Parts: sequence; structure tokens; C-alpha cells
Amino acid sequence: MTTLYTTCPSPLGELLIAGPGPGVVASVSVPGQKGGARVPPGRRRDDAAFADVVRQFDAYFAGELKKFDLTVATEGSEFRERVWAALERIPYGATVTYGELAAMAGLEPRSVRAVGGAVGANPLMVVRPCHRVIGASGSLTGYAGGLERKKLLLTLEGVLRAP
Repeated sequence: MTTLYTTCPSPLGELLIAGPGPGVVASVSVPGQKGGARVPPGRRRDDAAFADVVRQFDAYFAGELKKFDLTVATEGSEFRERVWAALERIPYGATVTYGELAAMAGLEPRSVRAVGGAVGANPLMVVRPCHRVIGASGSLTGYAGGLERKKLLLTLEGVLRAP
């Protein structure tokens, strides 16, 4: 099946939203994102197919949407899917550590590094809020989209104060 895509302007830069069919999201990425999606040959731009998705992003960045309601189609190992499901349970305006996320996923504390790897491989930036995961010391640790974008998202959600 041909993968469809659209783009959406945002404070993070132009989001690339792609999926296997209308309204089904398989990836959301930003320019320069580590491991971010690209538009390979064979993909077809279809803005109408993602109109509701774009509306939700617009509402989120306007501070009017706290939780996305999207049909997603991502593929990952059982471990990654477990971690990604735990990411979706982190409330808007909250943060958790990698250790807390491991516990939320029902994993052993010793799996923290693997949890970090799963978080870094999250294909749904912003939708699955990996920006809400912080280091054990409270530090803003790595983010595939860059720490400035992580700060922007946490400021938008009220976790950090605006400069």
C-alpha cells in the first residue's frame, strides 16, 4: 500500500506526518530529527487524508488539546510497544523518569537503558509524549528532536517556565 503523508507547520518546525491510509498515523517527525522519517519515492502527499490530524496538532500547539485522539499504526518489538503504551499514559503537564516509565511498563528497574532506547525509537513525536521523560536527577536528557524542542514542549505544557 502506498504511504500517504502531509506536513504541518508547528513551533517545532514543519512536522512530517505519514501513514498507510487516510487518518492513520505511522510517524510524526521534525526536520533534523535523529532517526526521523523522510519522504521516499512512492509516497503520495494527501493533505485531506490527514486534515483531522493537523487540526489536532494545531489545537495542541494552541494549548487547547491535552490528549491526541488518533488512529495509529506503528510497528515495534513487543518490548518497544510496551514502553510506547506506557508513554501514552504520562499525563499532559507531567514528567516521569526513565525508571518510573520502566515501572509503568511493568519492567524491571535494570531495563532503564533499554527503555531509553525504546523511547528514542518512538515514531510518533509529540503524540506519544517522549518529551515528558526526564533523567533520574530531573535533568532534561536526550530527545530525538533536540533538547530545545523538548524544552519548548515542556514549556507549552506548563512543566517549565517560559524564559
